[in-house]
Amino acid sequence: MDSGKLEVVTEFQGIIKVYKDGHVERLIEAEFVPPSTHPETGVSSKDIIIIPESNISARLFLPKPTHPNKKLPLLVYFHGGAFCVSSPFTPKYRNYLNTLVAEPNVIAVSVNYRKAPEHPIPTAYEDSWAALQWVVSHFNSQGPEAWLDDHADFERVFLGGESAGANIAHNLAIVAGDPEFGLNVQLLGIALVHPYFWVSEPIGSEALNPDGKAVLDRLWPFLCPANPDNNDPRVNPVSTDGPSLVGLECRRVLVCVAEKDVLRDRGWHYYKQGFKLQSWPRFLLRSRLSRLRT
Repeated sequence: MDSGKLEVVTEFQGIIKVYKDGHVERLIEAEFVPPSTHPETGVSSKDIIIIPESNISARLFLPKPTHPNKKLPLLVYFHGGAFCVSSPFTPKYRNYLNTLVAEPNVIAVSVNYRKAPEHPIPTAYEDSWAALQWVVSHFNSQGPEAWLDDHADFERVFLGGESAGANIAHNLAIVAGDPEFGLNVQLLGIALVHPYFWVSEPIGSEALNPDGKAVLDRLWPFLCPANPDNNDPRVNPVSTDGPSLVGLECRRVLVCVAEKDVLRDRGWHYYKQGFKLQSWPRFLLRSRLSRLRT
């Protein structure tokens, strides 16, 4: 057997292996579950192709109608998975989005962006931005997707995500605030759940978890070989080299951190330092539950 098929050159334990011959093995299987109407919540879902040329797709979630003529807040959601595993089509995200949509009664677009290492950063950002532009192209109710035309209120648009997806949501809100790239709508808010932010210099409790820190020190260089510095403003949003968070194109920010998450202090630092001069609403939700990170 070709030794290149056996020799591992990069590994993140329990997540992904890259072999010498270029083969990639994802250790977290992206099991596909088809769209459906969820029997418990009544939420309907369907899959769409947004940009066929680059295979950017999404799963749409529509809650059970209560007022047929009333338009609903719109959540554009980005899944986690360290930028290299998972998708909106897994049981985990099917269950999560069904609940997330049903309780506040919102319509959601869960974006499937391309993954590293085959598609290194900035591909995930570019795919997600293209998907967001496609979504907001429906703001005048004349887009190609009937669910968005008929049900989405483009005066109440939110971005959200967890882990890598929260990182994407933050970076897209920064881009949306740039007049050169702006959207046709204003974002009402962003929700960042256990956001993946990092820098090599430890803060808070990170020095007490050297193994977790060592893994995260390696992650960004693996995802973004063109700019492997952990001080890259895309992964370190409070870096002095990056754009000010004053430029975020949204009216409010929710940051969620979990007590046992290795990234906990980064989310807290983002909340405290990034917005210390801001007067508009921001909220931090701290959970005592552990975080199962992928």
